[in-house]
Amino acid sequence: MKITFHEQTKVFHLFNDEISYIIRIMENGQLENLYYGKKIADREDFTHLHEEMQRALMAVCVPEPGVLSMQYTKQEYPVYGTGDYRSPAFTVKQENGSQVVNFTYVSHEIYKGKKALTPLPAVYVEREEEACTLEVLLHDDVMDTDLTLSYTIFEAYPVITRNAKITHKGTEKITLERAMSLSVEFQDMDFEMVHLSGAWARERYVKERKLEMGIQSIQGINGTGCGAEHNPFLALKRPHTTENQGEVYGFSLVYSGNFLAQTEVSTFDMTRVMMGIHPEGFSWELAQGESFQTPEGVMVYSDAGLNKMSQVYHRLYRKNLMRGKWRDQPRPILLNNWEATYFDFNEEKILNIAAKAKEAGVELFVLDDGWFGVRNDDYSGLGDWFVNLNKLPHGISGLSQKIEEMGLKFGLWVELEMVNKDSDLYREHPDWIIGVPGRFESHGRHQHVLDFSRKEVVDYIYEMISKVIRESSISYIKWDMNRYMTEPYSRGASSSEQGKVMHKYILGVYDLYTRLTQEFPEILFESCSSGGARFDPAMLFFAPQTWTSDDTDAGERAKIQYGTSYVYPLVSMGSHVSAVPNHQLLRTTPLSTRGNMAYFGTFGYELDLNLLSEEEMEEVKQQIAFMKEYRNLIQVEGDFYRILSPFEGNETAWMVVSQDKEQAIVGFYQRLNKINGSWLRLKLQGLDKQVLYDVKCGEKVYQAYGDELMYVGIPIDREVLNQKGGDFASLLYVLQKAD
Repeated sequence: MKITFHEQTKVFHLFNDEISYIIRIMENGQLENLYYGKKIADREDFTHLHEEMQRALMAVCVPEPGVLSMQYTKQEYPVYGTGDYRSPAFTVKQENGSQVVNFTYVSHEIYKGKKALTPLPAVYVEREEEACTLEVLLHDDVMDTDLTLSYTIFEAYPVITRNAKITHKGTEKITLERAMSLSVEFQDMDFEMVHLSGAWARERYVKERKLEMGIQSIQGINGTGCGAEHNPFLALKRPHTTENQGEVYGFSLVYSGNFLAQTEVSTFDMTRVMMGIHPEGFSWELAQGESFQTPEGVMVYSDAGLNKMSQVYHRLYRKNLMRGKWRDQPRPILLNNWEATYFDFNEEKILNIAAKAKEAGVELFVLDDGWFGVRNDDYSGLGDWFVNLNKLPHGISGLSQKIEEMGLKFGLWVELEMVNKDSDLYREHPDWIIGVPGRFESHGRHQHVLDFSRKEVVDYIYEMISKVIRESSISYIKWDMNRYMTEPYSRGASSSEQGKVMHKYILGVYDLYTRLTQEFPEILFESCSSGGARFDPAMLFFAPQTWTSDDTDAGERAKIQYGTSYVYPLVSMGSHVSAVPNHQLLRTTPLSTRGNMAYFGTFGYELDLNLLSEEEMEEVKQQIAFMKEYRNLIQVEGDFYRILSPFEGNETAWMVVSQDKEQAIVGFYQRLNKINGSWLRLKLQGLDKQVLYDVKCGEKVYQAYGDELMYVGIPIDREVLNQKGGDFASLLYVLQKAD
C-alpha cells in the first residue's frame, strides 16, 4: 500500500498489491484520471496515458497553442460550464447568478490512516497502517472557495474510498446545488451495469443492463432512506464477467438519504460514473467560513468476478464499518412476536410465547409494535413512547425483568421517526411533522414523518425513549421506519434553508443513533424500514444488522438474500423462520427449508411456537442447536460464495467457507419440483483442492477431496428432495476436513 507523488510529471499513484489509481495535475490545474484497475508498476511518468486531439466543436480550456478540452478528458471531479457537456459532479450558484467554476490545484497531503467524517458515518481504520490517504486541495479564485478531494486506499483490500469537502472563504454567499461524493471515468463503454432494485417484499433484485450512449441511473428521492426501490450501489462489469472471473468495479455510498448513482456514456464511448446526494430538492447555502462535507463513496475493484467484489465489501463492512460490542460477535437467536400476535397481546400472552421460545433454545425475545401509547392498530399512538399499562400492567421494566428471569434476553421495537396525528405528541406539537402549511399532508400507514432536521424534535424523542431503556433490561432494539417523506418542508426552517431539510433530516437520524448507541453500548440495534427499505452501509455504522425484508417466505427470500449479498455480509441480514401459510404470500414451504434459508443471516423466529406440533417443535430445537454450533462460521469468520442464481434458474445455491478452508456449510434450494428430472451436480467453490472432506447431508455422509467437490460436484439426490416436500425443498450440506 502506497501513495506516491511524482513531482516532475505531477502524477499521483495510489496502489496496493491488487489495484492502481493514477491521477495527474493537468496544465490547467485541474485533475485528470489516467488509470483505475489492476495494479501496475509505479514509475515517474504516466502522462502518455493522456490522449488529446483537435476536434470539431471542441472548447479549448488552455491558451494557444494547447488543445486541452474537458469534453474528452477523464476528470476527477467535473464541473459545469467550461467545455464539458456531460453531467457535472459539482454545481454551485453564485450571487451574480453564474454557475461557472474553476477549481485548480493548490497543494496536497499524504498521510497514514483515515480521518472520520463526523457526523457522517464512514469506513474507519483502527491502526494507521491499515490505510493511506491523499487529500488534494483545489481552489476557485473568483469565489474564493476550497475543494478538498480525499482518497483512502486500504492495505488489505482492493478498495478506495472517496469524499469531497467544500469550504467557502469568500464574502459573497454561494449555494451548492450538486455535490457528488465521487466521479470516475473510463476510456470505453464495454460494460454492463449491475444494480439492486425492487419494491416492498421484493427488495434488492439483481438487475443487469448493457451500457449505451446517454445516461442510465438509479436514485432514491424519498427523503427518509435509500428505499426498497433502489439500493445506493452499482457495479460495472465486463460483458463476459461471471461470479468467479472477469473485471468488475463496485460503487457503494455510505449514506441513508436521497442519492443518485449514475453512469453516462459520451458519444466518444467514454463512461462516467457518479454517486452522491441527489441534487433534486437539495440546495445548501454557504456563508463565509462554512463548509459542506459529502458522504463517502466506497469503490471496489475485482479481477476475479462478482463474488470477489462481494467478499471484499463483506470483509470491509464487517470489520471497518460496523462498530462496538457486536461487530465481531455472532448474533443471539431471537423470537419476535409480530407475526404471532400483531397488536393483539397482553402480558400473559407474551410470557406464554416467551416461555415456549426458551424451551426451544431461543436466547432473545423481542416485543414488537403495540406496547406504547394508545396503540391497538396503526392509526394511533406513534410518538407516545410511554408504556400502555392496559396491555402491560408492569410496564416494559416489569416485563423485561420477567423475561430475563426465564433465562432470555429482552428486545423492543420502536419507530422513533414517525408520529400518528392521533397521539399526544402531535396534539402538543402539530408543527413538528414534515409538511407544507396550507397543503394536504399525505400519510402512509396512517402516520407522518417527524421533522428530524430540527434539534428540538430529536432531543424530545431521545429523552422519551432513553427513559424507557434506562428503566428496563433491554438487550436489543429493532428500529423501524415505515413510510417515505412527502411534502418535504420544515416549519422550523426559513425559505432559504428548505433545500437543506432532507439532508439535515438524515443527520438528525444519525445524531439520535449516535446518542443511543453511546449511552447504551451493550444493546444490539437492528435497523428496519418496512423490512429492507433502509438497507444501506451508513445504517450498519450504527446498527450492525438490518431486517432484510418483511417478506419472510423462504422461496422469495432466495432472491432477496442473494441480491443483498452483492454488497452486505450475512451477519447484517435479519432472517427469520415464520409460520405457514406465509403471511405475505399465503404459501406453504417446508419447515426445513425455512430454517435452511434463515441460517444464512442472523437467524430467528417470527411465530408462536405454541402452535407447532411436537414433531415440528423437535425440528425447531434441532435448527437452533445447529445454528448455535455453526453461527460463528456463518456470521463472523466465513467467506460467502454464490453458486446458483435464483434469477437464472429453478435452483439457488450458496455456501460459506472457513478461512482455513477446513469447514463449510452449503445451502441448496429448488423452487418447483421436476418430474423425471435430469441429473444435477452442484459444483462447490472456495475449498482446498487437496483436503479430504467429510460431506454430510442429514444422516448421509461420504468423503471427497476439494478438487472433486469443486470440479465434479455433489450429485443432488432428487429422491431426497421429494421426501422433503418437492416444491421449495432444500438440502443442507456440512463439510468438515476428515481426520
